[in-house]
Amino acid sequence: MPDAAIETALAHWAPRLIQNGVDYNDMTSTVARTATWADWLPQWNRTADEQAAFAREADAAGHALTAGQAWRRASVNRHFGKFVWMLDTDLAAEATRVSVQETLAALARLDPTGERLEVPFADGTVYANLRRPPGVDRPPYVVLIPGLDSTKEEFFFFEQSFLDRGLATVSLDGPGQGETGLVLPIRPDYEVAVSALLDLLTGRSDLDHERVGVAGVSLGGYYAPRVAAHEHRVDAVVGISGPFRFGDMWDDLPPMTRQTFVVKSGARDDEEGRRLALALDLTGQCERIAVPALYVTGRLDRLIPWQQTQRQAAETPAGTFVCFPDGNHGVSNLPSKARPMIADWMADQLGAGSAADRRAAA
Repeated sequence: MPDAAIETALAHWAPRLIQNGVDYNDMTSTVARTATWADWLPQWNRTADEQAAFAREADAAGHALTAGQAWRRASVNRHFGKFVWMLDTDLAAEATRVSVQETLAALARLDPTGERLEVPFADGTVYANLRRPPGVDRPPYVVLIPGLDSTKEEFFFFEQSFLDRGLATVSLDGPGQGETGLVLPIRPDYEVAVSALLDLLTGRSDLDHERVGVAGVSLGGYYAPRVAAHEHRVDAVVGISGPFRFGDMWDDLPPMTRQTFVVKSGARDDEEGRRLALALDLTGQCERIAVPALYVTGRLDRLIPWQQTQRQAAETPAGTFVCFPDGNHGVSNLPSKARPMIADWMADQLGAGSAADRRAAA
């Protein structure tokens, strides 16, 4: 019987694992042999290693597609193994680094446009993955922002929903996230990292810099409105299950989520973590947003109450609020409804569209 921490993790995030590419069979077999939270990352590493071994076999046989798909599965398995798992930060950091390389191996085989970006920033480097839609010379693009312990390696299928509609994607590990977070802690003014990214991209002729969107999930749903409030180059923003003020629900967060914030923010203890979480506050920010904004959440969200996201929309001049009655955190239990809606909305705002949409309009 799994311990309470494992039961909590599955109750909150099992649909999210599946939505973002964890094979259901990998999940069930891994959970079945995991007795305690301490076993969680080691057992997910074992599952990821099995997929990586299969990927190497496929590579050796010259089967690039099969290898790419296996590398993607290895990466996302390993990512979710160290997701909000703070029991051994060195082991979690190593899993982060390996997951990054596995996603790059997957992109090299599955998407020839995939490109790793290294963005000079403050006292470190911010990392991102760029992907471009086929058949579009200068596509608009969307910066995709993860949450508290999410990373760009989690976004392969989220990216695809935008790519299919003619939008390029730039998935970002900002301060406190993924490989960037190994050096740079969480900061409330996340927009400075996106500004540095946009500065780097400005010199590229293969992207349309007059049509730029930003979309963030969970804590990224706080970061994305911050970006839109301060970065004039953003033309549309989506926030998914984001908090208005993260510290408001501190006492109700799962213990592993609070511990993750403490570690990722550089706080000394839980009380300092609470204080830093209260600094992630959109008071006076949403009213500065001058572009179309879509806020999406689920009424059954047990991590970020839907009223927090609703407040974001209410205080944004051009804000639209969509709440799925049966949706959970990130609406990850309804991906066939939420993701197409979000991607269609962004494509409409940026004047993009899929090849099928363009043919229908012709």
